[in-house]
Amino acid sequence: MFIPLHDANSLKYIKVQYVTIGLIAVNVVVWLVTGLASTQAFSDAAVVGLGYIPAVVFDFADLEPSLVLVPQDATYITYAFLHSDGLHLASNMLFLWVFGDNVEDALGHLRFLAFYLLCAAAGALAHGLIEPHSEAPLIGASGAVSGVIAAYILLHPRIRVWVLVFFRIPLPLPAVIPLAFWIAQQFYMLVIGGDPGVSWGAHVGGILAGAFLVVFLRRRGVPLFDRTIVAPKAVRTAGAKLENERSPPARWGR
Repeated sequence: MFIPLHDANSLKYIKVQYVTIGLIAVNVVVWLVTGLASTQAFSDAAVVGLGYIPAVVFDFADLEPSLVLVPQDATYITYAFLHSDGLHLASNMLFLWVFGDNVEDALGHLRFLAFYLLCAAAGALAHGLIEPHSEAPLIGASGAVSGVIAAYILLHPRIRVWVLVFFRIPLPLPAVIPLAFWIAQQFYMLVIGGDPGVSWGAHVGGILAGAFLVVFLRRRGVPLFDRTIVAPKAVRTAGAKLENERSPPARWGR
């Protein structure tokens, strides 16, 4: 229904969103290695060996030893760096690029990385609990990115975001409108059993994890719901110094 393009939301605590950029770079490299520049056999082996397979993780099925690339518990994370095609990759990375920097800013680099990986794991777990006997590999960063979206809407619901509505009409909207609609759509599709090729459970798991984790992992003093405009410490200090310089000298009387 919509494509995010840009948000008017400058960084307040960090200069560069290193983790967001790094995650995008890793996803692109993995896709190049396992998808675009690989044979079909190599790509299939990567999906089976690194994807999250509920039936295998929950011991309802076994992989042939030759197909095992990492311990099964590691696939709670590794699946999130694989994508089926360029469009799948591009859509996830676009959402991460537009919304990830401000969540990273609110949490800090290391906590944002932990946040992202925990949302990915939560998405896989939710998918597995809903379809525990599934032998189809789950791949894609959607669970982790869903967590980023949930965190953003709690942090910055009033920030205006430029989006392409119906994929063609550019509009600046408060973030709460398109993102709340997107989140509601994920829950709705999970309830009605929408497109079976999409793991709505992974999306919902990531959303719930992101909404929960951002409350506890955000920097001290960072508000929710855009309640105040938070200036970085350096800016506040500079402002205080400037005010002091402008103040008239104190006069001491006897």
